[in-house]
Order: sequence, then C-alpha cells, then structure tokens
Amino acid sequence: MRPPIMDLAPLPTLLIEPIVRAALLEDLGRAGDITSAAVIPADARMAGVIAARQPGVVAGTDAAALAFRLLDTAISVAILTPDGSPVRPGDAVIRIGGPARPILAAERVALNLVCRLSGVATATATLAAAARPHKARIVCTRKTTPGLRALEKHAVRAGGGANHRFGLDDAVLIKDNHVAVAGGVQPAIARARAAVGHLVKIEVEVDTLAQLDEALAEGIDAVLLDNMTPDQLREAVCRVAGRAVTEASGRITVETVPAIAASGVDLISTGWITHSAPILDLGLDWEG
Repeated sequence: MRPPIMDLAPLPTLLIEPIVRAALLEDLGRAGDITSAAVIPADARMAGVIAARQPGVVAGTDAAALAFRLLDTAISVAILTPDGSPVRPGDAVIRIGGPARPILAAERVALNLVCRLSGVATATATLAAAARPHKARIVCTRKTTPGLRALEKHAVRAGGGANHRFGLDDAVLIKDNHVAVAGGVQPAIARARAAVGHLVKIEVEVDTLAQLDEALAEGIDAVLLDNMTPDQLREAVCRVAGRAVTEASGRITVETVPAIAASGVDLISTGWITHSAPILDLGLDWEG
C-alpha cells in the first residue's frame, strides 16, 4: 500500500454536507431512530473508535465525522488516521464520544461512507502499486455512484490516483459515438475547437492507429487509446512523441496494468475503482 499523503486537501464541508445530510435523512425517515429512542436512556453516553478490520487505505473520514456532528454537536469526533493513510487490522481511524442516542443513529451512515470511500482508495492504491515504477498514473472516470462523485473522486486521490474530468462541462472528450455521428475524427475535432473556449482541453478516443494519426494531425490535447494491446500502445506512444497526453483504457486489471504502464502511456483510466470497488471493512467498537 502507498504511504500517507500529507498534502491531500480535504473536501470543503460546504461540498460534502448536502451528501451526508441526505444520507442521514434517508436513514432517519419520518420518525428518527425509534430503536435507540426506545431502548437507550436519554442521558446515556458512549465512547468508541471506528477501526480497520482489514488492510487498506483510508478515505472518507471527514464525511463520516460530519455524520455524527450533524446529529448532535455534543458528540466529540477526532480523526486519528487521515485520508490517504494505509491501515492494518485493528488500527483506530476515528474516535467518538458523547450522547449515545445520536451516536447510534449516525453509526451506519458514517460507516457506509467511510467503508465505501476507503474501498475506492484501496482499489486505486492497488492499481497504482501495479503501475510502478513507470510514470503512468491511475485515473478515474465518470462511472461513479450518482450523488457521490465528489467523494469518490476524492477517494481516488487518497489512493494515489488522479482525477479525469468531473463532468460533461469541464473538458471535451470525443468518443466513438461522437465520431460516428459527426462523420469522422477530423470533423468532430473541428466542430469542438470552433465551439469551446481556449482554456478547454480536447481529448479524442481512438480505436486504431489510423484514427490516432488523424487525431494528431488536428493537434488535439490528449488521446484516449481504447482497448489497445501493449504493443499497439507502445507504437501509439512513439507516434504521439510527446505532442499530446496519452491515456490507455479498457481491460484494466491488476494483472494487465504492469504491461500497459510499461508501454509509456501517461495515464491509465478505469471505471471499476469507483463503480465496483469492494468496501474496506471498518467497524465501530465501543470502549468502556
């Protein structure tokens, strides 16, 4: 696993609060936590830690902490292991103390978030390790859980990866269907260049080396080399010769990453680190 990222910027509370609040509202429903209200005395207090139960990389601690604080400001929350840190079974991640009822009510939302996002970070770290010592960086895609994109892309960064575009509005990515409808690579690029501002990057997806040559002739910023073999990727990198950012995509697994990275591409993009990563098992253990 990767070492801790000391300069990983946390997401602003303003950005993550609507996500956490919506998750709490979904769980609390119309009447709140009726089990805790019925079983736990109103003045009962509890203390505990969210701890790792398997090795991995942590992400989502701020979101988990916020789940408790939104239910009751009297709950004390201390993040012991920051996002981007590797953990082993038994490592304490977040310490919690305060009124028992709201702690119990927020427990599942907090764990859902931190387990899910730590799973994304761990999957990313696994691929990033497989790509070493080559320069290729692991990047995510738009294949994210609806409503959780900002958190999942943060988790990718926590795992040592990088982010692709955040949505349809921050970069042009001309894919195969765009090319087909526009009538080819050249007219698609020409239309894009005429329509967007000078600060907007243009990337083109190509399936063949012939398409790559056509895209390079138009002076694009980046090229997505889709489902190419390592030999084809090496040839593509040679043809690009530093004129554009090279991104490999398709059939990305821990087993295939080393050969793909060795081809010399700049980026390796994959959707499974966000849409199919298994959770990292963390649990809330009570103390005292």
